[in-house]
Amino acid sequence: MPNSKAELRAKALAARDALSEKKRTAAAAKLAKRGLPFKLLPGSIVSGYSPIRNEIDPMPLLKKLAEEGATLALPCVTARGQSLVFRIFHPNDRLMMGPLGIPEPSPAAAEVIPDIMLTPLAAFDRLGHRIGYGAGHYDFTFAHLRKTKQIVGIGLAFAAQEIEAVPALAHDVALDYVLTESDVFDFRSSEVAHSVRG
Repeated sequence: MPNSKAELRAKALAARDALSEKKRTAAAAKLAKRGLPFKLLPGSIVSGYSPIRNEIDPMPLLKKLAEEGATLALPCVTARGQSLVFRIFHPNDRLMMGPLGIPEPSPAAAEVIPDIMLTPLAAFDRLGHRIGYGAGHYDFTFAHLRKTKQIVGIGLAFAAQEIEAVPALAHDVALDYVLTESDVFDFRSSEVAHSVRG
């Protein structure tokens, strides 16, 4: 049974990579159709991400949230061990290639602190723990930004990325929700998360 983070990450990513393009597109559309598991407050700032490495595409969901009145933002990588910076983004904006080869908004775009962070991940468990890609960008960002603002962390993933248990460390930040094409996991309401099918 693989149990190191690296082994669990590799296994979950292999399951994600095995999904067909059709399944990926359908899953992103299902996420968008369902929307967020709570009412979006007017003027909320929602950060997404530019999907890389077969991540579930948050753009259909982001477009729907923009129609519901959300202000959208995308993360910009500064340096390892530093918080991500979030800049305002509109779905029609041309993005620039960031230092890690990930598309991000222009440095001229206004900096904001999101109310809701849609977060990519490699794997997740039913306690809200995630495994990222090992650089710690999101853990550091949540810890840093939550000193000044309550931020709702929502992991987006394919159901295939669920694992039994993430070996979480003290600095690992648990998510408030994980949304997949088939489930909504709410980790805030009880010790053991409950799932809402649909």
